[in-house]
Amino acid sequence: MARFTPILACETTAAQLLDMKPAEFRAAVEAGHLPRGRELVPGLVRWPVEDLKRIASGDAIEGGGIQW
Repeated sequence: MARFTPILACETTAAQLLDMKPAEFRAAVEAGHLPRGRELVPGLVRWPVEDLKRIASGDAIEGGGIQW
């Protein structure tokens, strides 16, 4: 079976990608340390994987292209 790379991640997957527990990830988002997810349709929130990669690599420091 072919493996795919997601372009969007739910809260749990976003937390896993940053090696965080979902509660830690949620707290960091609520505190403004990480960007809020994008609501695609009412009640469906996802985080762009490319944004998470830029955060992890340090490319997003000082707002380097990510809208908080």
